[in-house]
Amino acid sequence: MCGMSVKFMEKKGKSLSMENSYKYFKNEKCRYFPCHPGMPGDEFNCLFCFCPMNPYEDCLGKPDYIKRPGGKIVKDCSGCAFPHDPQNYRKIMEFLKVRSFTET
Repeated sequence: MCGMSVKFMEKKGKSLSMENSYKYFKNEKCRYFPCHPGMPGDEFNCLFCFCPMNPYEDCLGKPDYIKRPGGKIVKDCSGCAFPHDPQNYRKIMEFLKVRSFTET
């Protein structure tokens, strides 16, 4: 399974079966795993390794913004684990769906 594993985890007292699927997978053999410090490995979703909300200023996560020399402001998502929480899959998909119908 390419280093991906099936995990069982508990969230809010409920046992959830996290199986590799269209909305969840984990690659524990990735050299960057886990890429966001402080997030438990058992609850880590690698599906959105590159966050699809990155181009949007109003993303659902909590990014930092860094002002570079010369004045350019860049989005820093290294402290944001929102897309890696399995419970946020639906929220991300709804966010992207709304954006796809409102952008030209």
